Amino acid sequence: MGTYAITGSASGIGAATANRLRAAGHDVIGVDRVDADVIADLGTPDGRRAAVAAVAERCDGRLAGFVPCAGMAGLPGRPGSLLVSVNYYGAVEMIVGLRDPLAAAAGAVVAISSNSTTCQPGFSLELVDAMLAGEETLARQVADEADSLMAYPATKTAIARWIRRHATAPEWIGAGVRLNAVSPGMVDTPLVEEGRADPTVAPLLDMYPMPMGRAGHPEEIAAAIEFLLVTEFCVGTVLLIDGGTEAMFRPDDWPTRWNP
Repeated sequence: MGTYAITGSASGIGAATANRLRAAGHDVIGVDRVDADVIADLGTPDGRRAAVAAVAERCDGRLAGFVPCAGMAGLPGRPGSLLVSVNYYGAVEMIVGLRDPLAAAAGAVVAISSNSTTCQPGFSLELVDAMLAGEETLARQVADEADSLMAYPATKTAIARWIRRHATAPEWIGAGVRLNAVSPGMVDTPLVEEGRADPTVAPLLDMYPMPMGRAGHPEEIAAAIEFLLVTEFCVGTVLLIDGGTEAMFRPDDWPTRWNP
């Protein structure tokens, strides 16, 4: 049995993952703004640093896995910069900060991307590039030039690209740490319920095609996360789990032939 850390552990996919890992006999360190072992605001650099220090202390320097689930939805009137800081930097800076305890236990990271990365057109690739460059101040400025509804898929694209760019590096898989991600579609979580309560977003969610006929359950995403935490041959994988939406939109876009 090992020790795992999960941000956003108080609700949604984070809570379902924490419950699943605890039921399997693992120790779980929950990180959230309320109702967690570690209380932290991951939208700020100081909050991230404090969370990293608290998790490292609680795991005694050995972490079997880390799942950065904390995230916010795009909503009218919500600054895109908030999503940049929470969704992207709140995940990536925590991953980097916990690299040593993860390496000590040959641990795994499963980040949370989204099928909005390939199913929602028109978001800013300039914003994606700013996040990947590590320019939080610039990324926040770019994000606030548009509605946060468009910032959300950009943050999730940046997470997926960061995972794939770093997964094969010597400091990650070379040190025994596996980096992967899941890419959920619409899942019945408080994040989606927040959208359903908004008069602008709710009709868009009602129109969102779900070939399976329903939204996902947090427990279904948690099962996929557990799979990636324990399956050693997955490195740089982004596992799509969305009830068929992406396959319906883009049946021929994957696999795409490599043209070096």
